[in-house]
Amino acid sequence: MIKAKASIYDIAPYIGGESKSDAATRIIKLSSNEGAFGPSPKAVKALQDMAGDMHRYPDGGCIELRQALAEKNNIKVDNIVCGAGSDEIISFLCNAYAGAGDEVLYSEHGFLMYPISAKAAGATPVSAPEKNFKADPQALLNAVTDKTKILFLANPNNPTGSYLTKQEVADLHAKLPKSVLLVLDAAYAEYVEADDYSAGHELAAQHDNVVVTRTFSKIYAMGGLRLGWGHCPDAVADVLNRVRGPFNVSSAAQVAGLTALADEEFIAQCKAHNTRCRADTTAALEALGFTVYPSEGNFILVDFSDAEKAEAVRLAMKAKGILVRQMGSYGLPSCLRITIGLDEEMALAIAAIKDYLKS
Repeated sequence: MIKAKASIYDIAPYIGGESKSDAATRIIKLSSNEGAFGPSPKAVKALQDMAGDMHRYPDGGCIELRQALAEKNNIKVDNIVCGAGSDEIISFLCNAYAGAGDEVLYSEHGFLMYPISAKAAGATPVSAPEKNFKADPQALLNAVTDKTKILFLANPNNPTGSYLTKQEVADLHAKLPKSVLLVLDAAYAEYVEADDYSAGHELAAQHDNVVVTRTFSKIYAMGGLRLGWGHCPDAVADVLNRVRGPFNVSSAAQVAGLTALADEEFIAQCKAHNTRCRADTTAALEALGFTVYPSEGNFILVDFSDAEKAEAVRLAMKAKGILVRQMGSYGLPSCLRITIGLDEEMALAIAAIKDYLKS
């Protein structure tokens, strides 16, 4: 039998949030941090209008989309590389900059695709402990060795919802060896309300060892089309354009993404709803006696004190067609991550938890 490289067999395949429940006819999916309102209606219309051209190859350079992203974020168009979700950018970076004998560093409760992509590239993933469910810059720096090639920092982090301030990230970067690539995963940046936060584009524009990754899967609600991008220094952009496929982003994703990006009124509505509903849901769960960790994303992390109770709550909600995410794979077995959905959906989720507590 032909075998892959050994590191591949160490990978526990990524399992996304549940999407089905045989016990219910209506499904309320709060398990994958998808946008509560779905995609922009204008983006849906644009996607429908281009359907007849699906036999044509897409623009391999994503030129119009990259120009729009550059203008919106005040960055250079040549420093933008698009991918099939930010996951693909993460994979490109690991494959290009890490391999056998190298280490890829991330925080303790960081996104699972970091260690998966590291192992797929043949590198060794290394996690640094967090403090109070927040990335600890000093712990990350302490974990850096001469083998460290990449440091992934999700900011805000999934699943904890915590973030490092603009100054904390800048200080971390200043103390990081120039040979280490700092990748700031800003998938949830559009949801952040904190005044002291930055996605990190100013660092990527000034330094040759900082990359910022962004996605259309969250507030733009285009997870099914797979669209993401990276803001890269010149040399990194050159490398990624050498390793990516010539048509790695579909025409559908490009058209919908370009239209969604321009629908600022819809995005503002999504953000305002998330901010209000996240606060309301947090208050309701805290009133029931549960710990809810502060979040800057479109989800909350709820601690049910022990793993058995968390799983019992999850199954009780699933029986009613309400799907949330178990956190054992992130080292948080007593917690559930609950996506912020529509008002009615969140009311039903709270009601299901109350019903469980009465049982």
